[in-house]
Amino acid sequence: MTPKHEKQEFVTVLVRDPRTQKEDSWHPYIDYEIFIHTNSMCFTRKTSCVRRRFREFVWLRQRLQSNAVLIQLPELPSKTPFFNMNNPHHVDHRRRGLQEFLEKILQNALLLSDSRLHLFLQTQLSPEDMEACVCGQTKYSVADAIQKFASLNRRFPIEDEERKKGGNDADSDSESSSSGLGPSDDSISCGCKASLASEES
Repeated sequence: MTPKHEKQEFVTVLVRDPRTQKEDSWHPYIDYEIFIHTNSMCFTRKTSCVRRRFREFVWLRQRLQSNAVLIQLPELPSKTPFFNMNNPHHVDHRRRGLQEFLEKILQNALLLSDSRLHLFLQTQLSPEDMEACVCGQTKYSVADAIQKFASLNRRFPIEDEERKKGGNDADSDSESSSSGLGPSDDSISCGCKASLASEES
C-alpha cells in the first residue's frame, strides 16, 4: 500500500521562447528553451533550462531510435522547405510539435534510461560531446556534466536551498536562459572544462 505522504512522480517539460540566433551573417536559425521541472528519481537535477535547435532534436531522435529499435518513437514536426522563421505561426507550430515530442518521450521508461536524453535536456553539450560523454571518452561522467552545467547556471536557488535543508522540491519557473557558462562557486572532481563552455552547434 502506497503511503499517503508519498508523492506521485511527474515530469513537466516546456518548449518555449524561440529565438533567432546567427551562426554567421548568412545562416540564422531558431533555438528553443527547454524547461524541465520534475520530482522523478530518473533525473539528476529537478529543474533545468537549456536551449536547443531543431537539428539537435533530429539527432536526439535518431540516437534514441538506434538504441531502442523495438519502440516506435513519436515523430518530430516535419521539416519543410516552406518553413519561414519570420512567420510566427510557423515557429509556434514547430515549437508545439517539439514539446509534444518530448512529452511523449518522457512517458517511456526505457527511453528515460538513455543518458543522451538527460544530457540533451540538462546540459548545453553539443551532440558530439554528448556522444563522447556517453561512450566514456571524456574525463567527466553524465552526472558530472549535468551537475557542472547546473552549478554554472544558477537559476534555481530555491531548489538548492531545499536540497540543503533536505526538503521537498519547490516549484520554480524562470525567464529565458543563456547557453554561456559563467564562473562557478562549486566544483566537482571531474570538471567539464572546455567542453561545457562551448556553444551548441
